Amino acid sequence: MKFGLFDHVDRNNLPLAQQFDERIEYVKLAEKLGFCNYHVAEHHATPLNMVPVPSVFLAALARETKTIRLGALTYLLPLYSPLCLIEELAMLDHLCHGRLDLGVGRGVSAFELNYHNIDVKTSREVFQEILDILKKGFTSERLNHEGKHFTYKNVPMELKPFQKPFPAVWYPSSNEDGAKFAGVNGYHYVTLGPTSDAAKRIAAFRTALKARGSAEHPLPMFEGGAVAGINRKVLVADTDAEAVKLAEPNFQMWHGNLTKLARENAGGPVDAIHEIASLKKSMDEGVFIVGSPETVRREVEAQIKAMNCNYMGIAFQFGALTAAETKHSITLFAQEVMAKLPKTAAAAE
Repeated sequence: MKFGLFDHVDRNNLPLAQQFDERIEYVKLAEKLGFCNYHVAEHHATPLNMVPVPSVFLAALARETKTIRLGALTYLLPLYSPLCLIEELAMLDHLCHGRLDLGVGRGVSAFELNYHNIDVKTSREVFQEILDILKKGFTSERLNHEGKHFTYKNVPMELKPFQKPFPAVWYPSSNEDGAKFAGVNGYHYVTLGPTSDAAKRIAAFRTALKARGSAEHPLPMFEGGAVAGINRKVLVADTDAEAVKLAEPNFQMWHGNLTKLARENAGGPVDAIHEIASLKKSMDEGVFIVGSPETVRREVEAQIKAMNCNYMGIAFQFGALTAAETKHSITLFAQEVMAKLPKTAAAAE
């Protein structure tokens, strides 16, 4: 079982430059504590995500870290020029000396896609075509492609990734069709949402991956070479009561950031993407894990067993949690949860 970080970098009360500085220190601490991956989200025109250009932030992290793997989860492919993205990702992979993971998706928010004048109805086919172009560009001396949305003729590919043939592809999805797509193509898979629903999606992924045989680019650090993962928000404090008290206002701030676009466009309050209206409900469903080290350890073990996952991407920083509060939480998790879990873990088949 491996643990990494997933991060929205949602707006808090700090000046943005200070928020960025503190986030970099947070990732450096996570690296020292033994977390294996850091994934940042890409969202646009929303306080849910203050790093809408992931590569800029990841490039800064690349020069401040040494071992932790880095990536976006995900790059929203329909928003990019394929040729520019090939060059951008190749540069980034060299800046982090081959620690880049390539998370890809088409975008979960219709509001955000509309702001970019992207047609939601065609975004999936555009996503697939761009992903095909990326792979061609990474592996060819000259890029040639003639498709429905893009055409390239004899473009010199002067920049190639550090990793050969290219960084491992990660595909997150909150539905079973997406889970099967990831498995069929051998991509590394991460999901979210209530534990019972996530378990079904991970099972669908494993079945599709087993039929395929193996991951497109196996990652040796994961049992079986493939990621079958879940994203969670976690807050650890000395006692259950302290953890819940601290989590409540920060949950509310994060949830407000999460639902802002939906509320504005719908004209009234909605629960939006995750349909979570309270901290209690989110804890009951397993989406937020909050409590003392013992409580959190029990819940993490139960979720690993229930979902048969081999990776958990954790957001320890959300809302207006301070650097000191986050440091205490992530350190307790590393020392009292991660280090004390049974050594046996789920293995991707």
